[in-house]
Amino acid sequence: MNRLLKYDKIIALFFLILTVVFFYAMSYQPFFYWAFERHQNQLSWYIRPLFIIPFCFFAYKHSWAGVFFTLFLLFTSMFWFPKPDSVSNEVLAFLHFEMGWLYGDWNVTKASIMLMAPVSLFILGLACWKRSLLMALAVVVLMATGKIVWSYYHAGNAGLSIILPAIAGLLVCIILIIIGYRRIEIKNRAIKG
Repeated sequence: MNRLLKYDKIIALFFLILTVVFFYAMSYQPFFYWAFERHQNQLSWYIRPLFIIPFCFFAYKHSWAGVFFTLFLLFTSMFWFPKPDSVSNEVLAFLHFEMGWLYGDWNVTKASIMLMAPVSLFILGLACWKRSLLMALAVVVLMATGKIVWSYYHAGNAGLSIILPAIAGLLVCIILIIIGYRRIEIKNRAIKG
């Protein structure tokens, strides 16, 4: 473990570079459409919020490598599962909206909205790094609420297709973050005391 800590920032840089490569690859339309075909599989919708848990854990443990590894997994998880045989009309409509939104014209408003995701992750990471359970939980709730509101506001009824995965992910995250935080705090007190 100490050996990994020695290379923590180098490993973090490696996964940061891989993440940048992923985002660059998403600008290539054939890859973009290939990824979104697989993102029709709602398993990716359900697992994506769960990456918040290791993200919080690694931030709490001050592991840059863990944080950036988790972010890489979060972003790439959209295409881990095969394209499903059948997809609901709401899911197709929402993904069609998202694809059009991402490839549509960009302006200051759209750029500001897109910055909310990395800013939210930064604040969540900072809350966990500083070991503030309440701030971390508040950010997680705001992230899920923001995703739901944004989706419905911009995609209408198609945006409602993300409600169940978002709320399920939020509840699991809240429960596991609280359990993990309490266990680590109890362990830390036992070591000190």
